[in-house]
Amino acid sequence: MAQPSTPASGAQSSIFGGPSASSSMTLLPHAPAPPPAVSFTPMGSNAPTPVSVASSNNTFVMPNSPVKGRTMVDGNYRPKVTRTLGQRPACLVNASVTYCGNNQIVAFGGFDQYTDEVYNHVLKLDLASHQWSLVDNYGDIPGVRMGHTATLYQGDKLLVFGGENEHRTYLSDLIIFDLRTAHWTQPQVTGPVPKGRARHAAVLHEDKLFIVGGITGHDNYVLDDICYLDLKTFTWSKSWRFVGRFDHSAHIWNDRVWVFGGLSEDMDKIGDLWWLDLKGSPAFDSSPQFGTVDRHTPLNRVADSPRQPYSITGNGVIGASGYAANSRTAQVNTPSFQLKTYAPMAPGAISSLKFMSGLNVPSQGSGAHYHLYSSGTLLDFVTPGGTITSKECSLSALDLGSLRWQKLAEGREIFKTGYRWHYCTMNEDGTKAWLLGCPQDNIGGDLGPTGFEEYLSEIMEIDLRRYGFLGNNVPETRAELSRPSAHRVSEQPSKGLGLDLAKLFNQPPESGSGTDFVITALAGDYEEDDMMSSSHVRAGEADNQNWLAPDAPTSPPIHVHKLILQARWPHFARLYNAQMAEFHTKKMHIPEPYSVVKAFLYYLYTDSIHADDGVTDLADVAGLLVMSNIYNIPHLRLLCVNRLSKELDVVHACIIWYCAGLANEEWLRKRAATYCLMNWGRIVRTPGFLKLPRNALVELSQEIDTEGRVIGGDELEYVDGVHSGPYDGMSRKDSVSSDRTQALPSDIDDSEGMDLA
Repeated sequence: MAQPSTPASGAQSSIFGGPSASSSMTLLPHAPAPPPAVSFTPMGSNAPTPVSVASSNNTFVMPNSPVKGRTMVDGNYRPKVTRTLGQRPACLVNASVTYCGNNQIVAFGGFDQYTDEVYNHVLKLDLASHQWSLVDNYGDIPGVRMGHTATLYQGDKLLVFGGENEHRTYLSDLIIFDLRTAHWTQPQVTGPVPKGRARHAAVLHEDKLFIVGGITGHDNYVLDDICYLDLKTFTWSKSWRFVGRFDHSAHIWNDRVWVFGGLSEDMDKIGDLWWLDLKGSPAFDSSPQFGTVDRHTPLNRVADSPRQPYSITGNGVIGASGYAANSRTAQVNTPSFQLKTYAPMAPGAISSLKFMSGLNVPSQGSGAHYHLYSSGTLLDFVTPGGTITSKECSLSALDLGSLRWQKLAEGREIFKTGYRWHYCTMNEDGTKAWLLGCPQDNIGGDLGPTGFEEYLSEIMEIDLRRYGFLGNNVPETRAELSRPSAHRVSEQPSKGLGLDLAKLFNQPPESGSGTDFVITALAGDYEEDDMMSSSHVRAGEADNQNWLAPDAPTSPPIHVHKLILQARWPHFARLYNAQMAEFHTKKMHIPEPYSVVKAFLYYLYTDSIHADDGVTDLADVAGLLVMSNIYNIPHLRLLCVNRLSKELDVVHACIIWYCAGLANEEWLRKRAATYCLMNWGRIVRTPGFLKLPRNALVELSQEIDTEGRVIGGDELEYVDGVHSGPYDGMSRKDSVSSDRTQALPSDIDDSEGMDLA
């Protein structure tokens, strides 16, 4: 996003506008329990419950035919734009906008590009009522600033660092805002205070606040350093060279600092990804080793090493900026060393990756980009700007484990026309994001006060779970999941009784395992069985047939603990509490492939579908997705969508597409269909494609755009301006079906076109 000019005067204006109407977000519909296939009288109870179907030998079948048209997730999900109420901020540029929990967003500082006034107001947006309000705050109230960072710490504190005041002076102070008491404090810090800066990035890791890059100095030169403040001792570390840029994003995941986007010294928008390994370096593992401040150190001493002296007043620390946090009056300017000259290279391995090209790689050169991180994934929102419309925008995701880009949604599926977005923030769980902006007509210098008073009048809430994101607090989001299975450490996310009993899963009771229930399934798996099985009938294509033939092969018994089934599987608990046949026989048959049922039961023990837990085949995960829809288990659905979307490949694309349709996961179904069409030549040769039912083949063929066509041979070399390079390794027999004639296969596109530094 291009930055407006910096203010040069202190003209006064109000930062608030008037109230207006609001609306609310659509909630996820609650799916009803699966219907009975055949009804019979429950044993021992008159309570209405889902009904089992007898097959043979007192073994009973769980119902698996969902209601026609039932959907767990709206396939046409589109984030809704809501108009806010109350004291809406006027033009607020280079402010900090942070989600602070409890359905609240806090905005601090910033400046008005029309009046050149810089602010130190604290504004709060209640996401339940969509109401803006001005917060009365107390204590060491910081001076006005813009281009600073505000980082949520311990759930109830904002750590505000740096920025630029109305005098174009770069600040290096740290001030803490207590969200519960609205009270500002400025802690006394030790160690070498970093150089004052603005438009930098700040990120938390293990009670350390890392500061990366930014701009500083009279010439606005770009900093290339990284340092951190130990929040246990409030001691600054030394500064090291890392990567030079500003207006970028930073994130810590898998013991690495990741930096993406931003602007270079030449004001070019950058699409390079950089990362720094923190693990194993004593400089990052331990607290900085510095003593207390010497209050008698001469302030005019020129610092020629990272141990820079500074002064402390009654108001707190005065850093390199020369300004106390709660004062606009210049104090003593402490000399600061030039980081480009004296800072050593950062300890730990530094790597970078440049994405050269690709259909799924979002170009950083056009549109306004906002970067967020969730579940080990970098999200790139390309929002409408002055040069592009919503049709040219997108939501893309970069998996930091595989370094693979995927396009999650087109701009027209997210953004309504006529709006411009200025800020983006995310909740601490990494499951929801909010874009703040205003109608596009309200932007422009010729509109006067009625234009810029609506600068943050609208908010759009985006439920990232609709795109398969697990969130940061779900055990499956560990860095281990993105490593190759051969190098992955097997860790069970489940704790307590489930973890203990998982060690005895599927062991006969004669072995002393304590298992007291038996479940059988269909023999084989999705690779061995034709898709014209229970899954096919589940879609309603054989309503008048018996969806489990009497002679259907049955799997070996799976020995489980009914305690786990009752506690973790609501559908089973309802059946068992009603004392139906399963209660007496202690047997149950689930007409799904054996490998899928076994993975489902193990999930009930562990909350996990790790590859190390036996769910190695994506076909089994696709079957689990169908079961999550049948039995209404949202958490399992989320895990399946997350893994299937990340590991989508040629071999399983058709199976994923088909099962996503059965589970009413329209977003995943669309992604899988697009993948199939972009790799059509290889898809049609996979076993999954050959086993698709006839009507499914027709549906998949109709996914292509009406103007699309199948191409191959020499024509591939000239599609979309791409010549023979990426296709040298492809057989001329491989043809690609594409809407808009984009023939580059996504797996080639994602792995090639990357330049490692």
